[in-house]
Amino acid sequence: MDDLIRLLPQLWEATYETLFIVGLSLLFGGIGGLLLGMALYVTRAGNLYANRPVSAVLNVLVNVFRPIPFIIFLAAAQPLARLVVGTGIGNTAIIFTLSLAAAFGISRIVEQNLLTVQPGVIEAARSMGAGRMRILATLVVPEALGPLILGYTFVFVALVDMSAVAGYVGGGGLGTFAIQYGYRQFEPAVTWAAVLVIILLVQLVQLLGNRLARAALRR
Repeated sequence: MDDLIRLLPQLWEATYETLFIVGLSLLFGGIGGLLLGMALYVTRAGNLYANRPVSAVLNVLVNVFRPIPFIIFLAAAQPLARLVVGTGIGNTAIIFTLSLAAAFGISRIVEQNLLTVQPGVIEAARSMGAGRMRILATLVVPEALGPLILGYTFVFVALVDMSAVAGYVGGGGLGTFAIQYGYRQFEPAVTWAAVLVIILLVQLVQLLGNRLARAALRR
């Protein structure tokens, strides 16, 4: 317990690093996943911008990268991280790789949630003269907003889990803290302190996501 008290400053710093890594990864990956998911949705057969070749290419792209375990993806994407952000190690590299992995996962969540919008509603809007882009922006996305919020909440939890391996590329966060000061030093109290902080973060974000989703569904 004395070691845990001594390590409290490092625990708070690790908590901040986790929030920083996950927050930026969710921002960048969320934007990329939203755009990719919308492209998957609109290019499906019979949809707003139906295009079979483009749809096939996008589906293959997502299906290739989405199932790769993150620890393997992290190693495989290091050369790309060096090319894009200038480094393959540290928090910058883990944010880039997490954002990339999140974008592929989020794209399917976005696509599936947009598909819940009834085709009849879209056809009614088109019959009234609404343009395809206007339908997508003002009808389809708002109608699916509640499920999308829940989907992004789920992704936040997944990113917290994935960020735990940041230490393998010299990154920080609660996972690195738990391994470095808890597991390797044979201090279970330190490890469990990191676990409890992660549980608290997840519970707070899940509660916030549920409330925002309920508010969106009541509109």
